[in-house]
Amino acid sequence: MPAEESRPVRAAGGALWRPAAGGGVETALVHRPRYDDWSLPKGKPDEGEHLLQTAVREVAEETGLQVVVGRRSVRTEYEVPEGPKRVDYWLMRVVGGEFVPNDEVDQLRWLPVDEACAVVTHAHDRAVLADLARTDVPREPALLLVRHAKAGSKSDWNGPDELRPLDGRGRRQAGQLASVLPLFRPVELLSAERVRCRETLEPLAERLACAVHPLRELGEEEYAADPQAALAVVDRLLAPRDRPGVTVVCSQGGAIPSVLASLGVRVAGTSGALFPPAAKGSTWVLTGRPGALAADYYRDFSADTEDPASTRLR
Repeated sequence: MPAEESRPVRAAGGALWRPAAGGGVETALVHRPRYDDWSLPKGKPDEGEHLLQTAVREVAEETGLQVVVGRRSVRTEYEVPEGPKRVDYWLMRVVGGEFVPNDEVDQLRWLPVDEACAVVTHAHDRAVLADLARTDVPREPALLLVRHAKAGSKSDWNGPDELRPLDGRGRRQAGQLASVLPLFRPVELLSAERVRCRETLEPLAERLACAVHPLRELGEEEYAADPQAALAVVDRLLAPRDRPGVTVVCSQGGAIPSVLASLGVRVAGTSGALFPPAAKGSTWVLTGRPGALAADYYRDFSADTEDPASTRLR
């Protein structure tokens, strides 16, 4: 019998950035005395954590800095004594905090990205820094497309379908979204005019202390009746804006995949599928504009979810 393939050691981290005084951006490298290396902040997940949550927690623990999560960066893979190691990275804009030396990290240096590439110890970290340096796609998303959470069976609901509420699992999914989506710093919440869509965003709205506003064009039937109106709304929401922060839109399974397909989004390994996936409770994070778009899919934010790599469109 062939030897069983060892499961990879999982970890997650961040490529930190801030605007540089002379233009461009700077990134932060950390020095770990245990290994005497300069690297990107990262670490292993705690029980029950999605890797995105791991990345933010580890950045905070190692650097003391507060961040806003941007688009997904590259995944690095290399060998360690325990076996293969796989590290997922996100781009993260620093918005506050202060570095204090700690047990894991004794120094932090801010450097222009090209200088950081020369200083960093490991070649796999240079791939992440090269992604940070890209200028064809923004570092921060503009739009999060959320499919509503579980709402039971349509056939078991006696009332009008637009009034069908979330079921118990759906409420748990909505709570999970409320615990993770604030990492992207949402500033606006919009919902198709369905109770289950609005209820999906209500825990997030409560956490952010903001309102959920209706967005009629992104309902399933409304999209089918006038797809161009819906796509015009999406184009407006993807457009560059003066203020930072993202818009969250909750819609339905008959609208989100069609919108994504119209934007040219495809998922690696699903070449036979006409439409991108949009599981209930899932989130698509869209960065950039049609023609230069990054689309990151999160089926859910469970600890054991293996999300596909980002879709990059140029």
